[in-house]
Amino acid sequence: MPQHDSSSAGLPESGSSRSARAGRQVLSDSVYEQIKAMVMDHEIAPGARVGIEALSRALGVSPTPVREALARLESDGLVVKRSLSGYRATELLTREGLEQLFEMRLLLEPRAAALAAANATEEQLDAIERLVEEMQTHPGPTGRYADYRGFAALDQRFHDTIAVASHRPLLADAVERLHSHLHVFRIRSAGNADDPTLAEHERVVRAILRRKPERAAEAMAEHLTGSLQRQLGQAQKP
Repeated sequence: MPQHDSSSAGLPESGSSRSARAGRQVLSDSVYEQIKAMVMDHEIAPGARVGIEALSRALGVSPTPVREALARLESDGLVVKRSLSGYRATELLTREGLEQLFEMRLLLEPRAAALAAANATEEQLDAIERLVEEMQTHPGPTGRYADYRGFAALDQRFHDTIAVASHRPLLADAVERLHSHLHVFRIRSAGNADDPTLAEHERVVRAILRRKPERAAEAMAEHLTGSLQRQLGQAQKP
């Protein structure tokens, strides 16, 4: 007669196990956000080495959530891991790098907006509209990253949601992988009270809601071109 397997495989997860797992995830997310803010605010300087043990001591946590956070930040393009030298914060985009980033965006995102106008479901249209409305309740990118983190996250979700609504998975994946919001906000020195980003977003949304693909593509291209010019102006400031 086969022996009964007393291991936990196949058994329901206990409440304490679920609680412990949830606690680890909360800690992991918190450490990720703290280190991300340090990179975005240049407390960890561009190009500087990122020491796991030093961060662990500074944040009062074990090295494990720090390693997990750095792996996520590497995926975001904010740190890079090199053999024998560990992690370093990525350098800021140069003018050429910024122009190349927006060159890619201008190839991808106007097309995504046009396809979204043609293919988005009603639920996706509602989601895009809600994102713009929610952005209006968050302060723009001024001061420290913690102050505008919500705005930055919504900005990225706005562009990613439009790309998903194109119903072209490869296109949506390409837009998401650019992580353009992180690279752009990282070089911004200050916001502008008259920043037209929200107004530009609203024009994109109106065209998508009205199912006008050509106008949606034009509005997205206008938004990206204007954003590039604003970022180049910020990058030139001392």
